[in-house]
Amino acid sequence: MATEVLKLNNISVEFDGFKALTNVSTSIAEHEIHFFIGPNGAGKTTLLDVICGKTRPKNGQVTLCSNHKNLLELPEYLIVGQGVGRKFQAPSLFVNLTVYENMELSLKGGKGVFASLFHNTQKTERMDILRILKRIDLLDKKDEMASGLSHGEKQWLEIGMLLVQKPELLLLDEPVAGMGKQETKKTGLILREIAKNCSIVVVEHDMEFVRQVADTVTVLHEGKVLVEGNIEAVMENETVKDVYLGRGGEEVA
Repeated sequence: MATEVLKLNNISVEFDGFKALTNVSTSIAEHEIHFFIGPNGAGKTTLLDVICGKTRPKNGQVTLCSNHKNLLELPEYLIVGQGVGRKFQAPSLFVNLTVYENMELSLKGGKGVFASLFHNTQKTERMDILRILKRIDLLDKKDEMASGLSHGEKQWLEIGMLLVQKPELLLLDEPVAGMGKQETKKTGLILREIAKNCSIVVVEHDMEFVRQVADTVTVLHEGKVLVEGNIEAVMENETVKDVYLGRGGEEVA
């Protein structure tokens, strides 16, 4: 049985009477790439917001298994310190700095942009940056300005900026949105490589990408878990077919 990294128990979220999530329970395994899919309004991004502390649920518990901490008891900035990194859909980079400088700014030693600029990067940190840049296939562009990167490369750089913080769990919100087929495929290969060192949670709409990369898929529908399993079992599930009847198999996410 796989070691659990994160457990979510009975998570419920309401916004002015609207039930965004209702008693959602699931877990994320070590080195797993776990996808959450479902139509708009299903509660996918809200679930990420709960894990990282941006949204407080009405009830439930989010347990980081390595230290048995309930993340709901911690403010957002301390959750990051517990090894949970999140990337939003739009890249957030310092476009007037080089790829390498962006990576330097993300080191744990930095306390904000000003302090990070004057942080004396140690040899081990420099080696970590170079190793991660190789993993995300940007080592050859380390001295280029971030503004000159392609859309996909900017997404990979932001993922790299999270990796230098050595997260135990990486949360990605639609990482391949706006990418072409080749960049999407390459992103899948990068995530597979990253999963050797941490667990990954992905919210995604691109079903081809889900098929390429997912270990586990959780389908959310109207804030509830509809079904969970590997991609083949999920796509063949009769309940999933019934719920999305008429939408077409490719519209499930």
